[in-house]
Amino acid sequence: MQEILIYGFCFFTVAFLYASVGHGGASGYLALMALLGFSPLVMKPTALLLNVMVSLIAFISFYKAKHFKSTLLWPLIAGSIPFAFIGAIMPISDSAYKKLLGVVLLLSIVRLIWTKSNQEIKPEPKWPILFVIGASIGLVSGMIGMGGGILLSPILLLMGWSTMKQTAAISAIFIFLNSIAGIIGQMKTGFDLSPQILSIIVFVLIGGSAGAYYGAGKLPVKGMKYVLALVLVMAAGKLIFVK
Repeated sequence: MQEILIYGFCFFTVAFLYASVGHGGASGYLALMALLGFSPLVMKPTALLLNVMVSLIAFISFYKAKHFKSTLLWPLIAGSIPFAFIGAIMPISDSAYKKLLGVVLLLSIVRLIWTKSNQEIKPEPKWPILFVIGASIGLVSGMIGMGGGILLSPILLLMGWSTMKQTAAISAIFIFLNSIAGIIGQMKTGFDLSPQILSIIVFVLIGGSAGAYYGAGKLPVKGMKYVLALVLVMAAGKLIFVK
């Protein structure tokens, strides 16, 4: 019972933080499971399943709060979904790219913190550019079992294509759809879940719902920037230090 409560608190906290900025939390769940000694066989499918649930909850909250900017989403999704599927079925033999990705994220965090919360929104790029960005993110996220939000959010914000809360809404549905594609691809190589999955789901749903509600309506934009930075630090730490 004590073990379940400890697991529950950890997963609740990760879900709350990630959902508050429109993310599903896959990188956080993967790091937690690695630290808690979960079997590598169950980590990726478990993270993808939790990612789907929390990202959908986050999207609904931000959509209801009228933060969704649909014109950015469709070309990103058109590129990301097929490549997320391809990435999910690709064998991973070398972790060097994960560490490189973690370093890139850390550099993005530094730049993000120095970005003004009320920066001017620029015109969104043409469809082919967004398609290529989506495809690149989809491939990498499919390979490592994430929804891609940790890569998409910094790009949208640093390029000035959306506000903080618009970014959260776009990231949430982007993560949801990518994670579905990742799950379909994962089923071709095996889909074993943690024995504690039902208990974990309960805590994650509670944490995700609370975080999404707070992020969409209560959390100020400046606060969202620092929560997102914390989330990205956690993701980068997982990529660099956790196998």
